[in-house]
Amino acid sequence: MPDLSAFIPLIVIIIAVLIVIVVVRVAVKLMWHVAEPNEALIISGFTRGNPGTVDGMDFKIVTGKGAFVLPGLQTVRTLSLTLNETELQVSCVTSQGIQVVVEGVVIFKIGDSTPFIANAARRFLGQQPKMESQVYNVFEGHLRSIIGSMTIEEIIRERDKLAQQVRSASGIEMEKLGLVVDSLQIKDLQDPTGYIQNLAKPHIAQVKMEARIAEATRNREAAEREAEAAALIADAQSVSAIQQAAAAANAERAQANAAQAGPLAEATARQQVVVQETEVAKLEADREEQKLQTTVRKPADARAYAQRTEAEAQKAADISAAEARARKTELEAQANATAAAATAGATRLTGEAEAAATSARGDATASAIKAKALAEADGIKARAEALATNQDAVISQQMAENMPAIVAAAAEPFAHVGQLTVLNGGEGINSMVGGILAQVGNFLPALTSALKDGKDISKRPTDPPNA
Repeated sequence: MPDLSAFIPLIVIIIAVLIVIVVVRVAVKLMWHVAEPNEALIISGFTRGNPGTVDGMDFKIVTGKGAFVLPGLQTVRTLSLTLNETELQVSCVTSQGIQVVVEGVVIFKIGDSTPFIANAARRFLGQQPKMESQVYNVFEGHLRSIIGSMTIEEIIRERDKLAQQVRSASGIEMEKLGLVVDSLQIKDLQDPTGYIQNLAKPHIAQVKMEARIAEATRNREAAEREAEAAALIADAQSVSAIQQAAAAANAERAQANAAQAGPLAEATARQQVVVQETEVAKLEADREEQKLQTTVRKPADARAYAQRTEAEAQKAADISAAEARARKTELEAQANATAAAATAGATRLTGEAEAAATSARGDATASAIKAKALAEADGIKARAEALATNQDAVISQQMAENMPAIVAAAAEPFAHVGQLTVLNGGEGINSMVGGILAQVGNFLPALTSALKDGKDISKRPTDPPNA
């Protein structure tokens, strides 16, 4: 077993060192004091004063750092450097003798320099709440003094000047107290007599009048703008209504055109069909006419031409014979007159010869007229015989010759129509064409009867019979 007696001195030494350390630490903690940023340590007792401490006050001021304080030999106390505030409500009389109540606030603190801290420590150390009453008394007196030299108008217009004068006047006293003023504000100015209120009435009246004028002007301008806006709205609505009406009319027109497109297309197609049918009918009529020309009219014309030629030849022969006989008679009369003149005497024979010649010429003229009449009678007789022998062919020929004139006369009411619109489509066109053909059909019996009676309808009623 080891001997512990050799370690006892060492253990004692260690314990002693620990005790010394603890004692030193406790002592240091008790003696070392540190000043906060917003406070100052005032150390009095066994110490040497600061250069700023005067008037025989031997104490030490510590700010922003620490210091040893020997217990029993020295005393340490703190002096707050924070801001303080004092409300002011001072009844004053202006230079005009008008009573006013000034309300304000003073924000102050202990100065940061050593002289200010020393002065404040001498006066307020341990009694800092008394600073507010002291500051109030200082500012009350100076405020009454300064306001007594000013008018209300100056106080109202120059509050900053008033605050500056009060601060300047109280600066020396505040420095003796170790205080500095951070701010002095005049919050309100009460007027128990109503002077300020009466002073403001003219201006208030002027302002009210200007306000009413401005309001009336704004109302008038607003009314004008509203009227202009209403007019613009009315114009826009009118334009919109017109555009809507035009759009509706266009839509209705388009609908009507769309609704009529089908019937119009059908009518146009039917019209084209009718035109083609008419062309076909014309071609068929031309074909029939050519057929009639070939089979009926030309043979009839040939026969009639032959008969007319024979009649005209006979008439010419008869006329020539009659003229020859008249010439012969005239010559014989002249010869007889010459012979008679030679026998009976020149004067008497000449008169008789002239009478005989005149009689012969009259007989010759009468014979020529008679021969011409006989020839025309023979031509009429030949035509009558041709009509009697082939009456149907001649009638058909006359009808074919006059058929274009008949159809043109029936369709003449439609000649001046620029554009024909048929409402009931193909049925209307068929009805129209049928009406024209019906008129032609009604005219055919009268035409046939006229031809049978020996009339030529191709001649106008004003033509002479023998034309």
